Amino acid sequence: MENQILFADLGLSDEVMQAVTEMGFVAPSPIQAESIPHLLEGRDVIGQAQTGTGKTAAFGIPLIDIIDPNEKVVQSLILCPTRELAVQVSEELRRLAKFKRGVWITAIYGGDSYERQNRDLRKGCQIVVGTPGRVMDHIERGSLRLDHVKYMVLDEADEMLDMGFREDIESVLADCPEDRQTVFFSATMPKPIMDLTKRYQKNPQLVKVTKNEVTNANIEQSWYAVRPDAKFEAMCRLIDFHQIKLMLVFSNQKARVDEIVEQFQMRGYAAEGLHGDMRQAARTQVMSKFRGGTTQILVATDVAARGIDVDDVEAVFNYDVPMDSEYYVHRIGRTGRAGKSGKAFTLAAGAEKYRIRDIQNYTKVEITRGKLPTFADVFAIKKTRFIERVQQTIEEGTSEFYADVLSTLEEAGYEPNAIVSALAQLNLGGVKTTEDNLEEQPRNKFEGRDARGGDRNGRFGDRRGNERFGDRKGSFGERNGNTRDRVDREGKPFRRGADAGMVRLFINIGKNFKITPSHIVGAITGETGLPGKVIGQIDLFDSYSFVDVPKEHQQTILSALDGNTIKGKRVNVEVAKG
Repeated sequence: MENQILFADLGLSDEVMQAVTEMGFVAPSPIQAESIPHLLEGRDVIGQAQTGTGKTAAFGIPLIDIIDPNEKVVQSLILCPTRELAVQVSEELRRLAKFKRGVWITAIYGGDSYERQNRDLRKGCQIVVGTPGRVMDHIERGSLRLDHVKYMVLDEADEMLDMGFREDIESVLADCPEDRQTVFFSATMPKPIMDLTKRYQKNPQLVKVTKNEVTNANIEQSWYAVRPDAKFEAMCRLIDFHQIKLMLVFSNQKARVDEIVEQFQMRGYAAEGLHGDMRQAARTQVMSKFRGGTTQILVATDVAARGIDVDDVEAVFNYDVPMDSEYYVHRIGRTGRAGKSGKAFTLAAGAEKYRIRDIQNYTKVEITRGKLPTFADVFAIKKTRFIERVQQTIEEGTSEFYADVLSTLEEAGYEPNAIVSALAQLNLGGVKTTEDNLEEQPRNKFEGRDARGGDRNGRFGDRRGNERFGDRKGSFGERNGNTRDRVDREGKPFRRGADAGMVRLFINIGKNFKITPSHIVGAITGETGLPGKVIGQIDLFDSYSFVDVPKEHQQTILSALDGNTIKGKRVNVEVAKG
């Protein structure tokens, strides 16, 4: 390309240029080339770009450039919709700040230790990356102060609004100094986003970049609805049925990587794990074994898998559906290389199914819903392969060292059929489970027609027409103008039953604490990582609230919220009685 802009042409500091060079960047991506000059000039920017276009570096490079390492106060706040994205953004910012001494970056999000987060905030970090719910919690606790913020970023702003964080976002923006620089990045620009930009930005520069990346046509993509406890068994069946020799397995969590590896090894598969907690020497050893074919299965997180470049990967398994559609593209792009064909299998349990539709919309490619092979299907293939190998060995000739095995066992009183069966079992492995009911059944009649369970207005359960959880007039607690706790004829608190496939939870906090439905949605999504779209009806009363959640996520939500805080108040959460 003629007159291509290079990072060296952007006037970056030596420290940032050194980091950019070490990361292997020479020329900025389109969103970076368009955004960075405006941001370095101190202008507000609205960036419309998909994830994967390089937008983190687009706002991160100018941010690191302007941060004053001598000021031990929070100078920049980046809001992200999910904890996974918050971690990813903070890690990339650390790489960009590697050579700028004295710059501290921390990520604050639900599900992580308050003690660790408080310690980082007290230490004097200059850059905070966090989810709206946890950021609001720290602000209300007094552990996070925003009076020195000069650079504010909303990453994936449309997703945060979709998850019900608008009130939190506006509260955070209002707490920041008016002379701050404000940056919005969003894949789409719906009216609510534009309303926010008009209110909280000053003469913003609009930068719009479209991304044309699609998935490789050589990759056969399929997904499977499975029970959460049956994911590993389903994966093993697919591996054995398709006779896959070299594969990558992706998980969203570091701890789960170790669990999956351990399960594989217990079943006799040659598997190793790769995640961010490993030392470089261990990572190098694991990758060497995988490239050399000693390791058949590599289980990894998205961040740890960056830089993996192995041409002969036959298949990619998404053990967890990625939170970000772009991660899906990156994951499956590691198979089907150099003109070869590849397979991509995605295991979706519970709310993960909703993200399949998002991925299809993003990639513009249909992901076929597959049917898991039965135990009989897999075992038939194993037996056929065993018989073929036995025949081949006989034809090639056997060693004299094994010649007396059959006669020895026959002399001990064993029948030939029993001997052959025992040898086959030793070779094929023991039967783990013959269960075939591994698939998750649809919760309602809508699932299968539409992965979101209905039309857009119905995403959050019974919403009374077009009202959504952000509308605080009428559909949440204020029935017929009565703001008192409702009671039935026996004097007990009134509540409707949960919808099919949902369970109703009781929370001991309500409107008296200035709670809105978005606070409850934010607490659940922030602490569990679940998408807001899976949360059902929310009913608010003066001193308590009810919320409908999917049955399969009941325990996860109870464990995450009970004893935690919402708007600074410690709450008790339990299954509603009656």
